[in-house]
Amino acid sequence: MASYYAVIHKEGASDYGVSFPDFPGCISAGSTLEEAEVMAKEALDFHVDGMKEDGEEIPVPNLDFKGIYEEYSKDEDFHSLMLINIPEKVKRVRVNISVPEQDLKFIDTVADKYGMDRSAFLVLAAKKIGTGACEL
Repeated sequence: MASYYAVIHKEGASDYGVSFPDFPGCISAGSTLEEAEVMAKEALDFHVDGMKEDGEEIPVPNLDFKGIYEEYSKDEDFHSLMLINIPEKVKRVRVNISVPEQDLKFIDTVADKYGMDRSAFLVLAAKKIGTGACEL
């Protein structure tokens, strides 16, 4: 897992802005610090995926807190630094399964209710059953 510093900016009543010293052009924002962190993780993950697809080299994280702080804290809109972790990607495998149509509709309805896609829902259900968190 790699970790990169995110610079949090806040100007007056605006949202919290986020930028990454190691990834110029990768920016995000959120109305709260919590939302800014979630959005920053998504933005960085998306940015890194794009770089990988384009065959670009992913920078080694600059973890010099003091240096980054000294550079960005001079800006009047500087708020704070946040460390964002990028987990290693897991290889995904496409599978073809047969499911009765009414069951597939039910799976999709329940998955959608919890903001998940079909694949994520089926994996979660299998893990819960496999760990004994719920029974058949």
